[in-house]
Amino acid sequence: MNEKKIIIAIDGHSSCGKSTMAKALARQLGYVYIDTGAMYRVVTLVALRKGWIENKIPFTKKIIEGLKDIQITFKWDEKEGKNTTFLNGENVEDEIRQLEVSENVSPISTIAEVRHEMVRQQRENGKNKGIVMDGRDIGTVVFPDAELKIFMTASPEIRARRRFLELSEKGEQVNLEEILANVEGRDKIDSTRAVSPLKQANDAIILDNSELTREQQLDWAVKKVKERLKENDC
Repeated sequence: MNEKKIIIAIDGHSSCGKSTMAKALARQLGYVYIDTGAMYRVVTLVALRKGWIENKIPFTKKIIEGLKDIQITFKWDEKEGKNTTFLNGENVEDEIRQLEVSENVSPISTIAEVRHEMVRQQRENGKNKGIVMDGRDIGTVVFPDAELKIFMTASPEIRARRRFLELSEKGEQVNLEEILANVEGRDKIDSTRAVSPLKQANDAIILDNSELTREQQLDWAVKKVKERLKENDC
């Protein structure tokens, strides 16, 4: 497309397809994909394994102390054709996507020290540009100077239905009403937390994908990248 590379920040609500589009866009551009949401899920998984969270209430001190022993890396799985998340060398991609992790990730993501450590790792990965990152504060906190910022959204009902189908296809026994409640609850927590709340950057482009296919979303994003690269060349 163009030898010059940029940073692409994709923010938005939970279960609106940020990761799916970010992965596809990175693959299309030959960029590196950094799954920021997965990073918080990894910390949540560790907390669940260690018993550092109970009834959705995190044991903040223990989690903060444990951060030094958490190393998160990403690799592209050629066989599976997907990005894979590792915790200290252990493949935890499937485990961090389970509903138990989803239900506990928001309280842990509100811990300031957790967010600071994740942001530090994210910025380190973006030094050479040519990356696509998705999350809830990439364009406002992690990379406020990103050349392209996209804010994705869709109605809670549509997002819950998508999540329901995703988990059902994996063979998990899930309830649509419970997932909708989880989606709405996460929206409230993410938007009102004191540290790095979900917020649309002033210069972000909104993508409401309620009625769009994945292919249409990718085509739209690639077009925006081309436009931004052309602008930067001027």
